[in-house]
Amino acid sequence: MTLGGSMSTSGGGEFARLTVDVPVADWAVTLRQARGLGYDFFDWLSAVDELDAGFTVVAHVWSVAERQGLLLRTVVPRDAPAVPSIVDVYPGAAWHERETHEMFGVDFPGHPGGLKPLLLPPEFEGYPLRKEFVLAARVAKAWPGAKEPGESETHAARRNPMRPPGVPAPGEWGPS
Repeated sequence: MTLGGSMSTSGGGEFARLTVDVPVADWAVTLRQARGLGYDFFDWLSAVDELDAGFTVVAHVWSVAERQGLLLRTVVPRDAPAVPSIVDVYPGAAWHERETHEMFGVDFPGHPGGLKPLLLPPEFEGYPLRKEFVLAARVAKAWPGAKEPGESETHAARRNPMRPPGVPAPGEWGPS
């Protein structure tokens, strides 16, 4: 196989997955090469917020004939996250690029029809899957998780409520 970038194999045995890390400038070209090499099924595309390192954009394609997956990754800077659109290579990527744009703020230049909102209401502000995004529901309503040791209907012992890391106290966030 001749794909640009650095390659590695993750997993073991018959379920090993070929992983290729490519520079963002080679993203669309590498996916076009993968398509030409028989990776004919687009599976999914998303991003991972790596904080100061930026965003890792990941796409998984599949060779139906070879029954083998290929994972492609690229890293984009946090201040201007943009990855060329691959919709012309894999039309099924259109929905995934829109979702990744809406949830992480990663731009996909060349995306046909623009990156119209897909899941969030038009008045929504921010990118909810970025790690710095404050989940207002956690501040307004306690998390309904499992009870802590000593907390039950038969015991009176309770821990003081704690806010999850990074969640400001009520009154410290939102419109002023």
